[in-house]
Amino acid sequence: MLATGASDGSLVRLEHVHKTYQMGSAEVHALAGVTLSFQEGDFLAIMGPSGSGKSTMLNLLGCLDRPTSGHYFLKGHDVGEMDDDHLSNLRLRELGFIFQSFNLIPQLTVQENIELPLYYLGWEAEASRLKAVELATMVGLGDRLQHRPMELSGGQQQRVAIARSLANEPSILLADEPTGNLDSATGKQIMELLVELNRSGKTIVMVTHEPDVAAFASHRLHMMDGVIDRIEESD
Repeated sequence: MLATGASDGSLVRLEHVHKTYQMGSAEVHALAGVTLSFQEGDFLAIMGPSGSGKSTMLNLLGCLDRPTSGHYFLKGHDVGEMDDDHLSNLRLRELGFIFQSFNLIPQLTVQENIELPLYYLGWEAEASRLKAVELATMVGLGDRLQHRPMELSGGQQQRVAIARSLANEPSILLADEPTGNLDSATGKQIMELLVELNRSGKTIVMVTHEPDVAAFASHRLHMMDGVIDRIEESD
């Protein structure tokens, strides 16, 4: 269950997190004291207007940035105390990323794109291939393994990106506007796939500005001026 207070045993726990950026002579307070915890298996949509702090929140959860002050605990480990090498290793082993622009490598096939995280994890070639085939089949692209991204539709490219995000069996999937470059029908299909993944036990955190997309999540966290304005739960 999502909570705005500290909670032991949470998959993620943020305690009084601030993030400040220096813009010339001005300080911008992107996050202004966020305390939040959520559990394994939650599906959280982060919403809010431009400048509300939602993208900063996702970057911190993805270990792409560090809090200026406060603490971020992932599986009980204080992320703010880690050096860059430990952070890189944490991203590789614990986090999966899904981007609005898919971020596939155009020169690589579907199979090779899915295998990429496994290459960095040091998997052997045959095990990596089998895992890629399994994941491609799971997202409905088992017959497209040797296609390249430009030979696929936008929805198919996002399915490849989702398969790639699952290759390292992450603790959390982080999705940044995952339907932003898709038409509404294809976007609904992608969200239904994410719901299936969540029902199978995957923890998902998604940034979106679209209420109909956020409605697929079990919790909707509304941000305003760097703080959590309110949390809504699905029926």
